[in-house]
Amino acid sequence: MRPAESEHHIPVCCVVCGSEADKPYWDCGEYRFVRCRRCGHVYQNPQPSFEDLEARYADEYFTYELENDERFFDLMIKGLSDIEFEQRVAALAPRSFLDIGCATGMLPAHFARLGFSAEGVELCEPAARYGRERRGVPIFIGTLEQAAFPDASFGVLHASHLIEHLRDPAAFLRECRRIIAPGGYLVLVTPDTYGLQARLFGARWRSAIADHLHLFGRRNLSRLLNDCGFFVEEQRSWGGLAAGIAPDFLKRPIDRAAKRRNFGDVMLLLARPGSGSST
Repeated sequence: MRPAESEHHIPVCCVVCGSEADKPYWDCGEYRFVRCRRCGHVYQNPQPSFEDLEARYADEYFTYELENDERFFDLMIKGLSDIEFEQRVAALAPRSFLDIGCATGMLPAHFARLGFSAEGVELCEPAARYGRERRGVPIFIGTLEQAAFPDASFGVLHASHLIEHLRDPAAFLRECRRIIAPGGYLVLVTPDTYGLQARLFGARWRSAIADHLHLFGRRNLSRLLNDCGFFVEEQRSWGGLAAGIAPDFLKRPIDRAAKRRNFGDVMLLLARPGSGSST
C-alpha cells in the first residue's frame, strides 16, 4: 500500500548485526532501501512508526486479503508440502498451531480440520473478525508480542510473508522462541534477496514495496534465527520469474530450475528451537 504523506519516519540500525553504517541501495521514490555495510542486510531506513504502520492494515488491506484468500492459501499449502510438513508433525506434541499474520484465518482453519488446536494472530482488525466469525478461528487482534501467550505453548508457529513487514524482526523471533514448545517447528516464508528476480530487477523487484521494511537474504535470516535461539533445519525456495514477465515457454523451465537449484524469489526456512542466544 502507498504510505500516507503524514507518516513519521524514524532512523534505524541493522537488525541483523546492529551496525548503524549503511549505504543507499534502492531508491523507490517515496521510500528507500539501504544495505548494511557490515553484513549486507537490505532494509528501509528511515522507517515509519508502529502507529503509522498499524494504520495501513485496515479496510483496504482486508479487501486485498479477502480477494486473494484462495491463492495465498494454495501457495502456503504447496510450500508446506515441499518440506513434507504433515509427515514431520504427525507425532508432534503439543498438537497446537499458531498462524502469525493469519489474515482471514484460512490456514489455521485447515489445520483445525487436521486435528490441531489452531489459532491465529492478525493486526488487521476486519480480517481477524472475518476469520473469527466466518471460520470460527480464535484470532488475537494485534501483534504477537501483545498476545502474550504462555511459554512453550505451541508445537508449530507459522508466519508467511510477515517478517518483512515488521519494524523489529529480532524481537518477533525472540517472542517466537519463548512460546514455541521444545522440539517444535517455526516456518518462515519471505522474499529472498539472493533470488533471481531481486538480482535482475533491483528497485523494480516486486518485493521492493513500501510495506516491506526488511528484505532478507537467506544467510542473514538464518543468522538472525540463530541469534534468537533457533537453528535452521531446512531451506527451500521457489518462483523463478513472476507471471507476465516472460512467456510461459520461458517462465516454466526457469521456475523449475529455481526450485531445483534453490534460487527462487521466495524462501521458506524451517527452524527449530536450539541452543543459540534468545536474549
